[in-house]
Amino acid sequence: MTEHTISQSPRRCGYVAIVGRPNVGKSTLLNRILGQKIAITSHKAQTTRHAILGIKTSAEGQILFVDTPGIHQRGANALNRYLNRAALATLTDTNLALFVVEALRWTAEDGKALAAIATAGVPVIAVINKVDRLANKQALLPYLQMLAQRHSFVALIPVSATNGEQITVLEQAVIAALPESELLFPEDQLTDRSERFFAAELVREQLMQRYGEELPYCTSVEIERFEQMNGRYQIHALIWVERSTQKAIIIGKQGEALKATASQARQEMQKLFDCPVHLEVWVKIKKSWSSDEAAIAGLGYSED
Repeated sequence: MTEHTISQSPRRCGYVAIVGRPNVGKSTLLNRILGQKIAITSHKAQTTRHAILGIKTSAEGQILFVDTPGIHQRGANALNRYLNRAALATLTDTNLALFVVEALRWTAEDGKALAAIATAGVPVIAVINKVDRLANKQALLPYLQMLAQRHSFVALIPVSATNGEQITVLEQAVIAALPESELLFPEDQLTDRSERFFAAELVREQLMQRYGEELPYCTSVEIERFEQMNGRYQIHALIWVERSTQKAIIIGKQGEALKATASQARQEMQKLFDCPVHLEVWVKIKKSWSSDEAAIAGLGYSED
C-alpha cells in the first residue's frame, strides 16, 4: 500500500455498522455518504452479499461504515444462513450502529434486525430512509414515536439516500457519537476491498437488475483473470448457476442477453477503474451451490 500522511490532530474515528432488513436502502445510503458508488444496488432484496467497508474522512475524523447484507427470515439454505451471519458479525466489534428502516413501514424483519442490535448492546441511530416518497411529512411523527418506544436511540434521523436529504445531519450525528481516536486508514482511502472484488460485484449487479425475482439468487460471480496490460484491464468472469435452464436464460437467444449484461458491467467497471476494460464472461453450472456450505465458501462467501 502506498504511504500517506495521516493527520496527528485529535479527531474522532470508529466503526459504524449499517444494519436493517433487505431493501431499505443501506447500500444506496453508503454510496450517497461516500459520494462514490462502492456498493452495488438494485430494487431486489438481498442484493448485498458481503460486508463492505466504506471510509469517510473529514476534518472532524474518520467514519468506517460497514454495509451489511439485509437481516432476513427468508429461506434456510447455506447462502441465506451466511448472509445473516455476515450481518450479525459486524455488530460484535463496532462503535455505533445505523438501524435503517423505510419510512412508515415496519415488518417482522425490521424487528429481527433491531433485536440483534439490542442484543449486541451498541449505541444506535435510527435512520428513517425514503422520506422523499412521502406526500405528507407530518405522517412521520407517529412513526417516529413508535420507533422511540421500541428502543433508546441516540437519535432518530429521517433521510433520503436517493436525493441526499438530511445526509449531512446524519454524518454530523455519527461523528459526534464516535470516540476520540487516531485515524485508522489513510485519508484518501475509500474502501479495503480490491478492484477484483468490485469487478465481480458489478457483473452480479447486472444480474440483479436484469433478470426475474428468483434467478439472480441462484447466481454467483467469480473472477478468473484480472490483469492490467498496456493501460487496459483484462477481466475474465464466470457466472455460476445451479441448473441448465438458468444458464440458458442468462445467455439468451444467440447470446444477446449475456452480451448486454457484459456490456453494461464493462461500462460500470470503466467508470470505477477509470481505464479501458476488456471483459469476457462465461456461464457455468454448479448444482445446488447455494445450499452447500463448502460450495459457498469456495465462491468467496466466508466470514474469514
